[in-house]
Amino acid sequence: MNLIERSPADWQIPPPYRLRTVLLVLLLALAACFAAQRVEMGRMLSLSGEALLAAVGLREDSQVLSGFGKLASTMFPLQVSERTEVARIEDFDRNGLPWFSHLETIEVGEPRLNPDTLAMEEARTRREYLVEPLGYLRHVAFKMLETIEIAFWATLLAVVLSAPLAWCSARNFTSNRAAYVTARGLVSLMRAVPELISALFLVLAYGFGPIAGVLALALHSCGFLGKFYAEDIETADDKPQEALRAIGAGKLKIMRFAVLPQVMPQFVAYTLYVLDRNVRMATVVGLVGAGGIGQELKGRYDMYQYAHVGTILVAIFITVFLLDQLAARLRKRLG
Repeated sequence: MNLIERSPADWQIPPPYRLRTVLLVLLLALAACFAAQRVEMGRMLSLSGEALLAAVGLREDSQVLSGFGKLASTMFPLQVSERTEVARIEDFDRNGLPWFSHLETIEVGEPRLNPDTLAMEEARTRREYLVEPLGYLRHVAFKMLETIEIAFWATLLAVVLSAPLAWCSARNFTSNRAAYVTARGLVSLMRAVPELISALFLVLAYGFGPIAGVLALALHSCGFLGKFYAEDIETADDKPQEALRAIGAGKLKIMRFAVLPQVMPQFVAYTLYVLDRNVRMATVVGLVGAGGIGQELKGRYDMYQYAHVGTILVAIFITVFLLDQLAARLRKRLG
């Protein structure tokens, strides 16, 4: 048996990188440094370092810690009650107060102009308030429910609209080139426009309220689901599809009995992720008047009522956490 003689050069391992790779890495590093200067990464590191030194006692003060300290002092304790002046409540019925609420009368001083002396004097007046111990918490719960409803309907519309787009965007199910390019273009367009931008225009068309939020989230989610649904359909195993084609099955039956059983777990995972994301994004689009808890958050923030803002943030966290747990249980059961 003859062995092929090899020179030492034949056994050398090629280098893991070449000159072109080194030049590319250097170019990317220079671009990253230039971008870091534009977005003030140096200032961010400086302020964060000062905050860290102040936290461990090596520095007297820090802009970052001072800002967080002021925010925390005004945000806590959280606001759970609601006080409304009786004079501002239309058709107020003293005999039909809400549960656990009571009336409270306080005396306040108001500066008034004395017509005789033309001097500002403090006048004492009595004001009556309706106090609801859990009034604001109930209000936030209703707004949070509206946010979940916006996310649910947006996800449902996205699934319905993305199904035909995913069919037309899959190469193995669309023989018409024009239909394929059009579907892919629509999916890319919907995914490219952020929800906040589309919500701005939809608010102009539909007015303030949840309609704009539902449509804005549905359009963006449709682009996301259409893309990933189509990719899963294209990468599904061909053997079950070929078996059905051999007995004369059409594309609809092939999709129903050969493709969907393979891709359904991924479809469910994508849909649950979109629902979870839409709950969070429904808060964001609410900042521009598209309904939900975001609209309440923006109003309280503009009025510097940070205790109310803290209650809203806690409600958002609890809702997202519970939905995440529910989605995990559904994925486990369906998987």
